[in-house]
Amino acid sequence: MSLPVRKRVWRSVGGGSVHPSLGLSRAALAALVVGFGALALAGVAVPIEAQMAIYLVGMIALNLPHGGYEHFENLRRRRPSFRGRYVAAYLAAIAGFVGLFLLAPAAGLALALVVAMAKGGIGGLSVLDATVGTEHLRTRPQRALAAAVRGGAVMLVPIAFHTDTFYAFSTLMVGLVDAGALAGVGEHLDAIRTAVLVGYGAALAAHVALGYVRGGGRSWLVDAGESVLLAAYFAVVPVLVAVGLYFPFWYSARQVARTATVEAAPVGDDEWDLAGGDSASATALRAWELMVAGALATFAVVAALYWAFPNPFASSGLLPGAVAFWSVAISIIALPHVVVGELLDRERGIWYVP
Repeated sequence: MSLPVRKRVWRSVGGGSVHPSLGLSRAALAALVVGFGALALAGVAVPIEAQMAIYLVGMIALNLPHGGYEHFENLRRRRPSFRGRYVAAYLAAIAGFVGLFLLAPAAGLALALVVAMAKGGIGGLSVLDATVGTEHLRTRPQRALAAAVRGGAVMLVPIAFHTDTFYAFSTLMVGLVDAGALAGVGEHLDAIRTAVLVGYGAALAAHVALGYVRGGGRSWLVDAGESVLLAAYFAVVPVLVAVGLYFPFWYSARQVARTATVEAAPVGDDEWDLAGGDSASATALRAWELMVAGALATFAVVAALYWAFPNPFASSGLLPGAVAFWSVAISIIALPHVVVGELLDRERGIWYVP
């Protein structure tokens, strides 16, 4: 795929009004930490069936539409030739990921974890760039560490603090293809947990300390506070609930803040506007039609994945099977979301910051 390349210039924003979605996202995660922490201290366990239901509602009903919106906003004013290459690369990435999962499900699972962390980390960094600024992140390695800490909280912290549940559902995920793909991992769980705990803890401490040394200030304070909040959230809240609510309550809400901050004026060529119309109602109708088309296309991809996997519900019950299938399906869809939608699209990308 030949996508336009540009040198990305990172913008720092000092002062100014703060979009309410930022405060709401922090309040939502803090409330969940307090609530589930209180339940744990009281010895009250949340039924696993309720956790699975929350995960599915959060990931499908609440988060999935935002992913479609990100692509729509990115492609809305792009040239038709670019859109064609974009869609072709997207489908090719999906096909490649499916092939990997069918041939080597353990490797596919590892890639799925990386995708989730990349989405949370790189996407989260773009929110900082657009809203509070990143004056304390002076070098590319330091930015990479910041993205790794924010994204790592999504998967690495649950591995350390909810090891058994994480392993059980990981086994179901690879069970869509090969139920024994993780058979040798179980005996090393304690060592894995310790390594992840030490490694992530060291990365978090280094990120916070280095940011302070390199500049401190308001941007560092916000970044450090949010990084610690994310780590606490995924440590305290049960993993299925934590992941299921993280994307709508944190990721999507904060991307709304980024979009509102950087899009005071339209970006791109209005000549190619997908939702262009002679009136506000015509524009709204075209946007709705495009969203419906995107939803149907997504459904077609998910249906194809269901057909492709030899054991789509991993020989499990409806709820755990649905969690396992959707976890794999959304990871496969999210790979090109990150790679094609952002990393290869250097002209704009789904997490655009001018």
